Amino acid sequence: MYRTMLGALAPITLALSLAGCGGETAEPVDAANPDAPAGISVTEGRLNLPAVEGNPGALYFNVVNDSDRNRMIRAVSIMGAGSAIMHQMGTWNLEPSMEEVLQLNVPAGETIAFEPGDYHVMAMDIDGSLEIGGETEATLTFVGGDKVSFPVTILGPGEMPAMDSPQN
Repeated sequence: MYRTMLGALAPITLALSLAGCGGETAEPVDAANPDAPAGISVTEGRLNLPAVEGNPGALYFNVVNDSDRNRMIRAVSIMGAGSAIMHQMGTWNLEPSMEEVLQLNVPAGETIAFEPGDYHVMAMDIDGSLEIGGETEATLTFVGGDKVSFPVTILGPGEMPAMDSPQN
């Protein structure tokens, strides 16, 4: 009986697997960042190191969605940091508050700015090898597994990027 069931299921399994192979076209791939979702780019990556060693730093950047589809950021990682957590500043009972953001929609045709006082990424357990004036890399992971990596300039506590320097 087992062989009879296997024999009957084999053609069905083959048909279903072949059906998944046709009809859909893949999205264009960015040669510089082959895992990046189509239309997604990141600019102005900068990491402010903490004033006190052992405290978290803050990552800021702009994520641009030039595609016609909304994209959802699911996670952030930073080379040289043990972990990274997205947050948004706000107010609760007239007091400033910071809330963790588990995922963030980047609407089609829009730019989301991660900047002081709004969205930002807390960089936890920063490695001592990250030094002011250096560079590291951050990666955004989107729902579905697509990723985009981008360069990050390392700045001192509260330091803003120089206006005359080229942006990432």
